[in-house]
Amino acid sequence: MTGTVVVGVDGSETARKAAESAGNLATALSASLLIVSAFSSDRGDVIGTGSDKWIVSDADDAETAAKNVAAGLTSAGLKVTYSIARGKPADVLIREAARVGASVIVVGNRRMRGLGRVLGSVANSVAHKATCDVYIANTYDVD
Repeated sequence: MTGTVVVGVDGSETARKAAESAGNLATALSASLLIVSAFSSDRGDVIGTGSDKWIVSDADDAETAAKNVAAGLTSAGLKVTYSIARGKPADVLIREAARVGASVIVVGNRRMRGLGRVLGSVANSVAHKATCDVYIANTYDVD
């Protein structure tokens, strides 16, 4: 199978573990890997004084998370790219997967039990709304 495997990251250790599973799956399927990170707003904070100012935004944090995971998953033969998009994480994953014609979305199972299962989780939302296959990686042993 060729195509694209999509995984979402947010800078957490559980997301990194899900991304590692996605990388292994992409390698096994001879597929490319798209790492996606969502951000909630275009809010930005200006940091600095005088003429030395920097704008730090949610989008910057999302890009940093995606870029760092992508850098850690490059291996021989695996094509890894990343993207960021504004919106709720589950919606962003589904939208990006559709945009690239992904064959599978990988999500972690961290919040799929207990209160998170009742209130909803990214994995739960993606599993119910995705138009492609969904692989739920075991991320419980992290932390």
